[in-house]
Amino acid sequence: MSDAPPVPLHCFAHAGAGVSVFHGWSAGLGDGALPVPHLLPGRDRRRREPRATGRDALLADLLDGFRSPAGPYVLYGHSLGALVAYTLARALHEAGLPTPALLAVGACPPPDAASVLSDACRESPQRLRDLLDTVGAGPRDAVPGGLWQRKVLPVLRDDLVLADALRGAARQPVAGHPFRVPLLVVAGADDPLAPPSAMAGWHRWTAGRVVTRTLPGDHFFVRGHPLPRLLGRTCRVVRRLAAGPAPWTTQGRA
Repeated sequence: MSDAPPVPLHCFAHAGAGVSVFHGWSAGLGDGALPVPHLLPGRDRRRREPRATGRDALLADLLDGFRSPAGPYVLYGHSLGALVAYTLARALHEAGLPTPALLAVGACPPPDAASVLSDACRESPQRLRDLLDTVGAGPRDAVPGGLWQRKVLPVLRDDLVLADALRGAARQPVAGHPFRVPLLVVAGADDPLAPPSAMAGWHRWTAGRVVTRTLPGDHFFVRGHPLPRLLGRTCRVVRRLAAGPAPWTTQGRA
């Protein structure tokens, strides 16, 4: 067993969610990985804070926490969280700050592909609800004017507006050196929103190595056991490589 500290695995959830989906991940990750869920403003204990609906507001909330990491770390984002993680990694690269040893994205089409939900971010509440039901992402027991529509739908809509903004910002040229952060792309075998064929397009979004994996499940395979097991193995590889002769470096430096 390595004496090196566990690799922080910074996690970002899907639209409308807090961080509860990552509870219990420690056991699945195993030795060598430390889950660090990030709660975005406007939900749970941060519910009184304004929600971020654009790139600048998002980075103002996140960037300072990554300026001086103690060692290698990994980012994982699921659905909206994938765009959050990519945006953060790229901003760190463009600022000349230490980038993640690995960026992992799941259940999210790449920024240049169609996205059923974020493309509909400004639809009426009923149209958005119908669309969620169509793709199997809507609540089964919600009633018109009920708690879900009053409390959850506004958060979900703002998150989809954020996703749309991040997709647009990502399509702008990368400043400075090419973005070379290694990328792990994870798809759900039965995901109607981000099928494996769409997820394959992520290879165009880094000049670094890209590995793709398909796991059992639909869009919410984040709730299953295979994903934390995969990420745990990945973090152990990162820790082993960091202990070798070629430690992690800041991307983009000459």
